[in-house]
Amino acid sequence: MELDSLDCMTSSDVIDDDEILSHSHHQFPSLSKPHGNGDYSNSVVSSAVHPSTTSVHELLECPVCANSMYPPIHQCHSGHTLCSTCKTKAHNQCPTCRQELGDIRCLALEKVAESLELPCKYVTLGCPEILPYYSKLRHESICIFRPHNCPYAGSECSVVGDIPFLVAHLRDDHKVDMHSGCTFNHRYVKSNPQEVENATWMLTVFHCFGQYFCLHFEAFQLGMIPVYMAFLRFMGDEIEARNYSYSLEVGGNGRKIIWEGTPRSIRDSHRKVRDSHDGLIIERNMALLFSGGERKELKLRVMGRIWKEQQNPEGGVCIPTLCS
Repeated sequence: MELDSLDCMTSSDVIDDDEILSHSHHQFPSLSKPHGNGDYSNSVVSSAVHPSTTSVHELLECPVCANSMYPPIHQCHSGHTLCSTCKTKAHNQCPTCRQELGDIRCLALEKVAESLELPCKYVTLGCPEILPYYSKLRHESICIFRPHNCPYAGSECSVVGDIPFLVAHLRDDHKVDMHSGCTFNHRYVKSNPQEVENATWMLTVFHCFGQYFCLHFEAFQLGMIPVYMAFLRFMGDEIEARNYSYSLEVGGNGRKIIWEGTPRSIRDSHRKVRDSHDGLIIERNMALLFSGGERKELKLRVMGRIWKEQQNPEGGVCIPTLCS
């Protein structure tokens, strides 16, 4: 599929399926540290924790998979412990001493775990929570300080990290377009608009209000209908994303379509947002009408702006604030 480079105020490149597959061959680390040399492993414990508590926490790590153990905690006749997941895989043989495992619960260790309070493993990223042992795992699955996945679309990138790290990663490794300001005017070009399935244009990242936003534009089949879709994602958590709104406008030949919405957090995957249809969707025939000419080439201009909703202390209503 032949795709043209973009001729726009903030130019981008078009990526087709073959190019997308080639990008996925790039090797990135599966886990990345944020600024401040943070550590995401389960063994992260604040230095403020008493050494005896740390030792007990180590006893609660499964010697096979190194994950924290939760009831039921099993042990063999010699006292070697392991988690229920590893017991299922052990085929009734203790992984430590190779003796028959049996079906013995380590009730004493389960009872000790009930008395423990430990810091969230994302303490080095700023989480202040001290949690009961059995509540810790659930908290960490929803902790707002947990690292984010790379928001790049078009390849399976496994890099994770804090927002400053991911911004640098997008710029240096994915070579995305980086821009400052809360307004934009893009022109997307495609020489063969009859082919629309899973075509992805290069991601654009905007910096405004001290935050980062990702603009996506792509083509795919919505049922039997070929469509183009543009949407914005916020590089942060969902609660923060609700403080912002954005608009997208596309048009031509005296006609236009306007979309307004709230950017989705990058906690939601690119595919989840796309499949929810939460953005500006244009059918191919309408897009070609906006392009003018003989409808043989896509030349679609998408304009947009981002603003922050601020509470009016006098009227109690939200008023938009534009960045300067």
